[in-house]
Amino acid sequence: MKIINLIENTEGQSGCAYAHGLSFYVETGKHKILMDLGPSAETIENAESLGIDLSQVDTVILSHGHYDHSGGIIPFTQVNDKAVIYMQESAVDDYYSDDGIMAQPRFRYIGIDKDIASLPQVRFLDGDRVIDEELELFVIRSRSHDLPSTNKHLLVRNGDEYQRDDFGHEHFLVIHQDGMSVLMSGCAHNGILSILSAYREKYGKAPDLVVSGFHLMKKTDYTDAEIKEIEAIANELKDYPTRFVTCHCTGIPAFDLMKEIMGDKLEYVHSGERVL
Repeated sequence: MKIINLIENTEGQSGCAYAHGLSFYVETGKHKILMDLGPSAETIENAESLGIDLSQVDTVILSHGHYDHSGGIIPFTQVNDKAVIYMQESAVDDYYSDDGIMAQPRFRYIGIDKDIASLPQVRFLDGDRVIDEELELFVIRSRSHDLPSTNKHLLVRNGDEYQRDDFGHEHFLVIHQDGMSVLMSGCAHNGILSILSAYREKYGKAPDLVVSGFHLMKKTDYTDAEIKEIEAIANELKDYPTRFVTCHCTGIPAFDLMKEIMGDKLEYVHSGERVL
């Protein structure tokens, strides 16, 4: 199995762009997969720099309906118009960020390009999907833990009203190969602890590897309560018999806090770097 980051927020592999967003290239025994496509065509350019032939990709997973994971989809279809694109039906809804009363505009659109919804290769899902013996997608119906506070400014617009996003548009990729199980998430908006709890309930064990942003980043300094929240997450994660690789929306300050607690169980993958 190969898992290679194609783009994320921080500088990594020489010759690769970095930007606020996320994409991974995955090879299994049967599939060549893209997990998200980052914010723009830079994802495609990075793949070319890394020698990855995106015309051979057969499966695309859009983890959730935000621009920084979907902006490269339309450019990708100009390279490859055959790969099946899986997303939840609600990924096309109108998602916004509340950037505060001082921002102009206060509510900033962060959803996907609506042209994606009309692509013939898109498969809209309503919940879990078994693709084959290697690949599965699952959603969370209820959370075992509180939603991380760093998600509370994310909204969905219904008519003229902005409501708290329940992240029903988020799904998670599970890869089974050679006795190994990998869990991949884009931002873990539902909370990485709730996602892992749902995984254990579904599969009866913990995954061997988790690759995911944790959505703990913040533009301002953390409060004492937020630091305690991050430390509590790390303390639970360290008890899993699992390798954790994070990036993107975790943010370096949160990663540093978690790394102190989790040690070698937690790694950061930068733009263009390989996980497996």
